[in-house]
Amino acid sequence: MMIRTVAACTILLILFTSCGPPRRDRIVIGSKDFTEQLILGELLAQQIENKTHLTVERKFYLAGTYICHQAVLAGRIDIYPEYTGTALAAILKEDPTGGREGVYNRVKSQYAQHFHLAVGSPFGFDDTFAIIIRGEDARRLKIQTISQAAPYTPKWRAGFGYEFMERRDGYKGLVQTYGLRFAEPPRIMALGLVTRALKDKQIDLSAGNNTDGLIPALDLFVLQDDKHYFPPYEAVPIMREEMLSIHPEVAKAVSELAGKISDDDMRKLNYAVDGEHRDAKQVVSEFLRSKGE
Repeated sequence: MMIRTVAACTILLILFTSCGPPRRDRIVIGSKDFTEQLILGELLAQQIENKTHLTVERKFYLAGTYICHQAVLAGRIDIYPEYTGTALAAILKEDPTGGREGVYNRVKSQYAQHFHLAVGSPFGFDDTFAIIIRGEDARRLKIQTISQAAPYTPKWRAGFGYEFMERRDGYKGLVQTYGLRFAEPPRIMALGLVTRALKDKQIDLSAGNNTDGLIPALDLFVLQDDKHYFPPYEAVPIMREEMLSIHPEVAKAVSELAGKISDDDMRKLNYAVDGEHRDAKQVVSEFLRSKGE
């Protein structure tokens, strides 16, 4: 825990104390520290490079939600990809309830009012939390929902990302909603290690991402959220209003990505990088060409 805290503070120090010349001719794109965010950050970067005359600087793998949010508020980055449910629960500290349109409108309105940040149109997919177990366990026990899994969890080991353990729409609410108990306290691990830990039987249940391409590839099973605990998590670009006032062409370029990525598209993109170990830049370039961008 201490190492993680020191690392987070170091990142913040670098982000907020490093100095540089005013940038009117370049856009800085940030992302969180997992594959899907890398892909979305690269997607934004290439789209802006392709559609404008601006130079793009990439600052990817900036830890989690809080770090990216503070970085865009401080002007160290101009854009980063976020998820509406995460923005609502983790940043705005509101109850994560409501449908897609309602959550999006609440986030868009309050980000503009409180932070002077513009929330762009959704990319088209919903990366909700996925409670996952091994496919062999789901078939053997004949379970499909989180409620059906609850009686078995006292004998299971769980593992979750640090942010999931801490956030309002995460672990505490999940176990209360479904009455979950585990054989031992959950292991806290990097999000990118969750699926492999399940496959290797180091843990028996975790929270991953709905669009993780390794879920089907590793024969993992997503339990249905039958009590509708999780809100929608539509992926959206978060952009500094000050930057957009200087470069309105960025808003136009980014808006052309609205609705272009389906859930299945995102799974394939994630698998191309995580499963096939392909270069994210090349994967994104091919995807944009396939969409006519």
